[in-house]
Amino acid sequence: MTWAPRRAAVIVAVVVGVVGAIAAVTPRGRASSVPLPARLTDQEFWRIVTAASEPDGYFRSDNFLSNEINFQRVIPALTVKLGPGIAYVGVGPEQNFTYMAAFRPAIAFVVDIRRQNLLEHLLYKAFFETSANRVEFLSRLFARARPAASGVNASARELLDAYAAAEPSEKLFNENLAAALDRLQRVHGFTLTDEDRRRVEKVYGAFFTGGVELTYGFIGGYGYGRGRMPTYADLMTAADDRGVARSYLASEENFQTIKRLEAANLIVPVVGDFAGPKALRAVGDYLREHGATVGVFYTSNVEQYLFQDPSNWRKFFANVATMPIDARSTFIRSVSGAWQPNPGFGRSSPMLCSIEDLLAAFRQNRIASYADVIALSR
Repeated sequence: MTWAPRRAAVIVAVVVGVVGAIAAVTPRGRASSVPLPARLTDQEFWRIVTAASEPDGYFRSDNFLSNEINFQRVIPALTVKLGPGIAYVGVGPEQNFTYMAAFRPAIAFVVDIRRQNLLEHLLYKAFFETSANRVEFLSRLFARARPAASGVNASARELLDAYAAAEPSEKLFNENLAAALDRLQRVHGFTLTDEDRRRVEKVYGAFFTGGVELTYGFIGGYGYGRGRMPTYADLMTAADDRGVARSYLASEENFQTIKRLEAANLIVPVVGDFAGPKALRAVGDYLREHGATVGVFYTSNVEQYLFQDPSNWRKFFANVATMPIDARSTFIRSVSGAWQPNPGFGRSSPMLCSIEDLLAAFRQNRIASYADVIALSR
């Protein structure tokens, strides 16, 4: 029975260390007169990616796309709060593009524990850069020939219905994959390993096989299960509470917003554990050095997993405390299950939380569980 006191001592040491780290953080506002660049060179982009990234981590799902059908609901309220020039930090795949299209950040970082997520974002990057519009983009993303009747100004529903009827083309798949890898490696000069290239092909294979009916629950190359999971088409045609469609494919304007960010190397994917020692702190250091402030930190439901460990959630908040924030800085979290305030909205609900308020509560020892985090959210 001697293990219990030792374990308790370790937890106390972790808590003391983490709280001490938060208390020692310098003021988190703007601290530099060096502005964010209007674009990153390929060398700068890849240097940030490699220097900030941590070793590849594990998650139980491939997570090719989001399963949060209601995530647009918080956009109207948050758009009013945010001003221009904010920095965006998020996790996961394509849902970040919809938030970026709405909030128009000066720079965006997508931090995910899986290297596969970084590679998926690089594949997206190649397709955004080489597609003039949504019609061409969807042709590349799903390896389908462009439907004859698809116009540039069509609605997302019209475009996705047209591609739902299109047959997958193995020829286009092979051509698009080769072109994307060539662009990433030869044009941009990014260093990809043989394993990286295999994983890019795996990701693209999911989009090729699933098409617009691809879901979060896609398994290997053998099919996909709809269940309660929204499809790609569902996510791209969803709307906020006012009925306004806000996905990154809802309009040509939204698509072009993401295309411009990608072309300027301003959507930076990073491999990192939220509780890890490097990734989030490196992002915070870069933003502080350039006088930028985190306006939005989209966490999805990662915090719920972090609270399964007695120290990981504390390490996460300590990492966030090193980032430049102000009164506008807001967490967007996805809440599901017993924690969900309104189960009638589906499998999950997005909620907002002031980052300053949460860190203040943590410093004052008013957070001890995930329930306390939810209580600070609305």
